[in-house]
Amino acid sequence: MLTISETIASVKTRSALVPFITAGYPNLETTVNLIYLLDKKGANAIELGIPYSDALADGIVIQESSRIALEQKTYVDQVLKLVQQVSPNVIAPIIIFTYYNPILCRGIDRFVKEIAESGAKGLVVPDLPLEESDYLISLCNEYEIELILFVSPTSSENRIQSIVSKAPGCIYLVSSCGVTGLRGSINYNVQELVKKIKRSTNKCVMLGFGISNEYQVSKLMDLQLDIDAIVMGSAFINKITDGLKDSNYEKVGSFCENIKSAIGNK
Repeated sequence: MLTISETIASVKTRSALVPFITAGYPNLETTVNLIYLLDKKGANAIELGIPYSDALADGIVIQESSRIALEQKTYVDQVLKLVQQVSPNVIAPIIIFTYYNPILCRGIDRFVKEIAESGAKGLVVPDLPLEESDYLISLCNEYEIELILFVSPTSSENRIQSIVSKAPGCIYLVSSCGVTGLRGSINYNVQELVKKIKRSTNKCVMLGFGISNEYQVSKLMDLQLDIDAIVMGSAFINKITDGLKDSNYEKVGSFCENIKSAIGNK
């Protein structure tokens, strides 16, 4: 079994927690410390975003964090060095989040080889066309990187079948249409989508996009969904922003613990 799926499947109670943070926000040194903090506070995996100027799947919170990181020249090389530094020292496996264009610009083979050598264990590419995914999937399999494919609320049953059949491991279920970001409420009508996926596979399902706080997580848990992991990004980025004034990011760790409690993982 691939590392990300194995890690998520090993969580014994309810769901795993996968925080997202942007590499280089507010700076690379703080990113290193945040990864260590999230690992210490019980994150089961950590999704690390490579800053990108045209992040079409991301809302304003993550876009702004990418803008600030890019102003400090946080590019692929810097992220690879960061992952190489931290990956031997954390329990939580690191999932690289990036768009397809930076992969193409660097060269698909080179990119996958380098993230594997850095110690990353997973890869998320939100704008990867399923019809163009075969080569990337084969390379990821060769280098033991788990490529995580997306299912959206608008995916038909036939499309879900196609995605599930190609997915090497985890399936990322988008909870609501649109971009990432905080929402006053989330789409709790994901039961049918989860059922459709689970009817087709025993692969782990990660739920993300728009999950904002402990209350929403608790409500999702109350639905008894067969979800294996919760992914949260903008909410964690906002907690990082809150710590900028005094360079105190303990609220990020506390938030991680609170979400874990809401999920039911002790």
